[in-house]
Amino acid sequence: MANRRLLLAAVLVGLMHPGSAFADYAYVTNQSSSDLSVIDLDRKAEVGRVPVPGQPAGIAVAPELGAVFTVSPESKMLRRYGMPASTPEAERSLDGGPIGIAVDERRGRLFVSDWYNARIWVVAADDLATLNVLSTGSAPAGLAVSPDGRWLATADRDANQVSIFDAETLTLRHRVTVGSRPFGVTFSPDGRLFSADVGSNTVTAVDPLSGRVLGHAATRERPYAVTFASGRGFVTNQYDDSVSVFDAQSLAAVTVIDTGEYPEGIDTTTDGRQVVVANWFSNSLTVIDAESLEIIGEIATGDGPRAFGRFLSAAPAPGQLREPTARQ
Repeated sequence: MANRRLLLAAVLVGLMHPGSAFADYAYVTNQSSSDLSVIDLDRKAEVGRVPVPGQPAGIAVAPELGAVFTVSPESKMLRRYGMPASTPEAERSLDGGPIGIAVDERRGRLFVSDWYNARIWVVAADDLATLNVLSTGSAPAGLAVSPDGRWLATADRDANQVSIFDAETLTLRHRVTVGSRPFGVTFSPDGRLFSADVGSNTVTAVDPLSGRVLGHAATRERPYAVTFASGRGFVTNQYDDSVSVFDAQSLAAVTVIDTGEYPEGIDTTTDGRQVVVANWFSNSLTVIDAESLEIIGEIATGDGPRAFGRFLSAAPAPGQLREPTARQ
């Protein structure tokens, strides 16, 4: 294992720009072309394309583990790739409807939602073995782990709710009614939980500790996923080809930014300065300056980019990789 980590570190150094400790990359699942675009955000160019059979959608990067995880709903396959990605390091079939994925890097675990069976698989990050199964509401989609590692949340679309679990004990803490048909869920930097409610054109803010709804932000048509940067929330609107921006504290509308066609996945760079949007129908990424709210780049991807989950990562510096902790 030590030799593999040294080799990976050497490869990562080769990918980084001279004089830079980190380089930001996007790992974009392309559903229609069944592959993964690896994109250097500094150069705003695709630098690799990795085959991922089965029309992948879900994605979760884990820089501390030096890993990228994908979910292919068509073939029901979960895969682990190295960082940078090449051939799978591990893969397994999940019997059900896997779609969303999130990583608990502290504990070396993955969470994968099962759309058809109202559950979450808890999976070991190293060999993808099932460790536990959690019950949710109907049609769980997006998953998220809070920044402090305390909470796990899922958007239970057909139940119009979010389920909130203690990420350490995996105990259910709350089921909270939100807007209609929540799909993507995200924790803000201060620990609040937000759901993108595709049926009611809202984003709902929830306190994970009390389970109390804190308020709603209005969006355009069919919000899909949420990210945060510069004190603002950014929401992809599938049917409006745009991103709605709202104040992260007051939830008041700030502006609307036009994107490519049918935007879905959205994430923030590690330095918090840029927001990146995956445009499913345009086969592109839109890059937004989080402070000025101006579009500063468009980057080509494979066919049908979904990027459903956390898909942006700085490559770990040499010596920064760590092994997963003991299984819980």
